[in-house]
Amino acid sequence: MTEWYFADGAQRQGPLPADDLRLRFQRGEITLTTLVWREGFDQWKALGDVVEELQLQNLTNATGNLGSGFDLRGDYIAIENGTAPLPGTGGGTYSPYSAPASTGSYAGAGVVQGGEVVYAGFWKRYAAYFIDYVVLTLCGAVIGGIVGAIFGLAVGAMAGSDAGSSTSDIVGGLLGIVISLVYYAEFHASAGGATLGKMAVGIKVVRSDGQRLTRGRAVGRYFATFVSTLTLMIGYLMAAFTERKQALHDLMCDTVVVDKWAFTENPHLQNRELGTVTIVILVLAGLSTLALIIAAVAMVGVLAAMA
Repeated sequence: MTEWYFADGAQRQGPLPADDLRLRFQRGEITLTTLVWREGFDQWKALGDVVEELQLQNLTNATGNLGSGFDLRGDYIAIENGTAPLPGTGGGTYSPYSAPASTGSYAGAGVVQGGEVVYAGFWKRYAAYFIDYVVLTLCGAVIGGIVGAIFGLAVGAMAGSDAGSSTSDIVGGLLGIVISLVYYAEFHASAGGATLGKMAVGIKVVRSDGQRLTRGRAVGRYFATFVSTLTLMIGYLMAAFTERKQALHDLMCDTVVVDKWAFTENPHLQNRELGTVTIVILVLAGLSTLALIIAAVAMVGVLAAMA
């Protein structure tokens, strides 16, 4: 099905099917001077140029629906004489008359306001967190173990084995925090605004207006998660109930977690469903949690038998 876009003053509307476009014309919401675009056009065209394609002549007299409102003739002339940027060339600033790209990358693109925004729900965020947790646990165990052992051996040689063991634990724990901080801050402040877990489930972190996070705000958001943790995890659970799916640390830092295509020129690519990757990760997380519970119960049984 062909999808159409039309210019409404300073906003680009769409995508929408041809039937919806015809209905808007019949109601007088758009006129023959309204600029429209679909896949295959090399530039925006006046609605009057596609009357036959859209079968508008069957709805009303084409000359009787010039309508009123925004006068886009100057913009159309600019496109005709080449002074307006052609579709896909950018032009340095966002214009509603730039043809929307059918494909492309969401990362690093300029912020596009006015489109629909799909906020990431609790379960998508949890799946992303689970992936990040596994990644950080593995990295922290390897790097922290090696560095902690080196410091522990050095201190142990000078102050005894007990001091060396304590030093190893402290250094390993501090290094784990540093690794986690660098991981979240750098990924969240990147062009994509997403950690490996968020990339996997198709979400990203941005400011409430869609702007990319600065490194300072990303660092602040990481430490703000400690507050969400200290509230007995209620700060995290808030993402399931707040209007824009914000956790406590999001509210503190003016951030939102959204679909990766939000605030881009392709908002129609956003996914409201959980998605296959999210479902698989949630199942694995559930099985892991169940295994831990069974192991804990078994350990309690063993200790009880030994008592």
